[in-house]
Amino acid sequence: MDQIILFTADIVAIAILTFGLYFPRHRRRDLVTAYVGLNVGVLAVAGALASSTVGAGLGLGLFGVLSIIRLRSSEIAQHEVAYYFAALALGLLGGLGASGTGLVLSVSLMALIVVAMAFADSPALLGRYRNEYVVIDRAIPDETGQTAYLENLLGGRVRSITVQRLDLVNDTTTVNVRYEVGAGRTSGRTETGTESRSAARVNAR
Repeated sequence: MDQIILFTADIVAIAILTFGLYFPRHRRRDLVTAYVGLNVGVLAVAGALASSTVGAGLGLGLFGVLSIIRLRSSEIAQHEVAYYFAALALGLLGGLGASGTGLVLSVSLMALIVVAMAFADSPALLGRYRNEYVVIDRAIPDETGQTAYLENLLGGRVRSITVQRLDLVNDTTTVNVRYEVGAGRTSGRTETGTESRSAARVNAR
């Protein structure tokens, strides 16, 4: 009976995590399939093999093996990795909870994971902060010039800049910039004309 309750709790939790939190916020259908498939697969295997003697070891083994899986066909952002591990943890709690931590604690931990993800990934929490890779179509060697240029280009306050590549031959600068949208700029310098729109590529992270 406890196992059935845990299975039901896991299905409810992964449904909330994927269809209630992840997809409305990030709109990646392929990862919804991955999260649900991973969760149900881990739940099924853990539930079938769980026992008082192998439960804990099985859980650690599955977590260790599955945590090294990397999807090389497309890039996975850090917040998507967090959902990945949340789905994995929910499956393990649902499959091993009855023989390991117990019914009440397992259900409580499932709820804690979902609530933590809802809070940590909320647009209201640090929603104005961005991290992007920007390729500028001119070489800017000094950080002050990079900051002024990027603040004008991105329309926010630059918090950190890491230069990835400064190409003086091809006259380009590649940077990883962290900035706050809509915040006051640190520099009064302005750019006009094509220079204010001259990022060749901006990849959101």
